[in-house]
Amino acid sequence: MPTNLYTFTSESVSMGHPDKMADQISDAVLDAMLAVDPLSRVACETLLTTGLAVIAGEVTCRGYVDIPKVVRDTVIRIGYDAAEKGFDGRSCGVLVTLGRQSPDIARGVDAGRKSAKKKEQGAGDQGMMFGFACRETRQLMPLPIMLAHRLVARQAEVRQKEIIKGLRPDAKSQVAVEYEGRTPRKIVNVVLSTQHDPMWNECQGKLGEEVLKHIIRPVLGDWWHDGVKVWVNPTGRFEIGGPHGDCGLTGRKIIVDTYGGRGRHGGGAFSGKDPSKVDRSGAYMARYIAKNIVAADLAEVCEVQLAYAIGVAQPTSVLIDTQGSGKIPDAKLSRIVETEFDLTPRGIVDILGLLNPIYSHTAYHGHFGREPGEGGKGSFLWERADRAPALRKSAVRVKSK
Repeated sequence: MPTNLYTFTSESVSMGHPDKMADQISDAVLDAMLAVDPLSRVACETLLTTGLAVIAGEVTCRGYVDIPKVVRDTVIRIGYDAAEKGFDGRSCGVLVTLGRQSPDIARGVDAGRKSAKKKEQGAGDQGMMFGFACRETRQLMPLPIMLAHRLVARQAEVRQKEIIKGLRPDAKSQVAVEYEGRTPRKIVNVVLSTQHDPMWNECQGKLGEEVLKHIIRPVLGDWWHDGVKVWVNPTGRFEIGGPHGDCGLTGRKIIVDTYGGRGRHGGGAFSGKDPSKVDRSGAYMARYIAKNIVAADLAEVCEVQLAYAIGVAQPTSVLIDTQGSGKIPDAKLSRIVETEFDLTPRGIVDILGLLNPIYSHTAYHGHFGREPGEGGKGSFLWERADRAPALRKSAVRVKSK
């Protein structure tokens, strides 16, 4: 019996979960502002409760955005389009209370420190950001979070196509994976809670059979085995959901947004923030770096930490941690990264195309592990592995010295 066995669990939530709805609304507002002014400064927060959406924060945008329409269109797209579902984008109240960005922040972000040649864009705040990659899946993501995301994505597809009638938008998934060392061995258990029409209230057993058949087993694929323990709606009923069941807030699902707890998190949420906020852009760049290091076969596992000071362009520190799996020392990898990647806020924006309205698709089913272009042209560019050849060449030069 191996002695290094352990079980790791990750969760995801659907586009109809109230916190994820808030994220999507905040990012829809961001996209709408970037579409009319690519240099918009946006820090948009959303609160959702029964019959009401409150939009707050600080923005600077040289153009008009019909924010109530953006909110309503987003809610309807998610699937809350009728009063009997507990929330209706057509009739809910929308309260907008947005102010302007602080000039004290703007002066540091727009100018930053003066260099000999030009004024560099400074970081929009201090903080540390993490990126992570590993070899467990084709996307170089941890297996538990990828399966959890796929479960809620499949729930949305089954709901929208009415493969199972009477499903509603709110859902949560959870997947436990048994590991031996770094290697996933088997799925231990799966939890899927899905909101539903009253038609299922007295026949949860049948709903569980349908969910297992049309959602869980297709997603698990070859990972399915008869020993997997499955819970579907373990409370016995899930009719009341979405903002009618729980208050939703932007930024409350940061572990769902990233690596399911496998990689560390700096603490800053992503949604509703324009790319001058390094909470978001720095985390995207850290993922880009980590993925390219693993794709270059320089490590089996890689975690990247970037840290910034407000108004300062260059990161205050860069740390690479390959957890003992690196082909060259981590300190040398860190120096290669600082040479091969422009880590200034302006450099990150340019490399990853972050001034485009690409964010609405990031606000559900995870910001990482997606396909480049999945959310439209120029989206998810941080998921490319295009820098792997250059990193590999740099590593060869370092080894030869």
